[in-house]
Amino acid sequence: MYAQFFGNFLLSRDIITREQLLSAMEKKATRRIKLGTLAMHAGYMSANEVEHIKILQTHQDRKFGELAIESGILTKEQVDELLKAQVPNFLLLGEVLVDEGIIDNYQLETLVNEYESESDLYALEYDEDPREKIETMLKQYMQAADNNINEYELLYNVLLFNNLVRFIGEDFTPIYSTVCTEYPKNFCITQKITGPFDITLYIDMPESVCIAFASRYVGEDFEQFDEYVQASIEDFANLHNGLYCVNLSNTKNVELQLMPPEIVSDPVLMFEHQAFLMPIIFPFGSVNFIFELNDKNI
Repeated sequence: MYAQFFGNFLLSRDIITREQLLSAMEKKATRRIKLGTLAMHAGYMSANEVEHIKILQTHQDRKFGELAIESGILTKEQVDELLKAQVPNFLLLGEVLVDEGIIDNYQLETLVNEYESESDLYALEYDEDPREKIETMLKQYMQAADNNINEYELLYNVLLFNNLVRFIGEDFTPIYSTVCTEYPKNFCITQKITGPFDITLYIDMPESVCIAFASRYVGEDFEQFDEYVQASIEDFANLHNGLYCVNLSNTKNVELQLMPPEIVSDPVLMFEHQAFLMPIIFPFGSVNFIFELNDKNI
């Protein structure tokens, strides 16, 4: 999941635009990470050394690893280790940006170091995605948007991110959430959770994005916006909110009631309580999640 936060990290620093991020995310899905990028991340090579080997490759039809070993920069054991390693998926996103000429290897080296430092990722096993680390990163992400959420809201958002990865795909980037007082909708469904606190979820997107979202969710290629597409989006909301209610009952002994999902007919959403808009960018378009919160003084 770390690539999602890395994309937001780059956007928030104006390193890339939304359009550049979308393009890179789309290309990332068909790419394998290069040995030089792995070596930089492992601390075995500097950006200067990677560039040196790339220059050598313009004169010799040789593999990167072979030239790095021959140049005395890497050992054979290090090359073998890198080729077998589990790697953080955000590195591939950065590599695509380098290949597109949006950033260079020197910038990538600096940005990765800054990102890992801010996110406290140094000792992390990247192939595990531990829940505690994701919660910490998501909390930092929400606080950066001046949204100080309580533990129940945090658990709700952690579950949402995990469900997007599980059921839609990991190729997304969240944009910092903003306070929302009203919202002109596209196609929008809503579902409410009630109990000691209330959460009302709205999922809104254009019809073309609905088709792609639903196709991924059910594993079937929908060609037009119809009742099956609409029902699929309602089902995703119901699945997510249902899991949340079960989780809180099992882990926090908090009992919640789940209302049926509904299609919103009003052209503009108006919110009675504090609401936050969080756009999620996929290669096929943006999906807008809105959370209306009533914590009832919890």
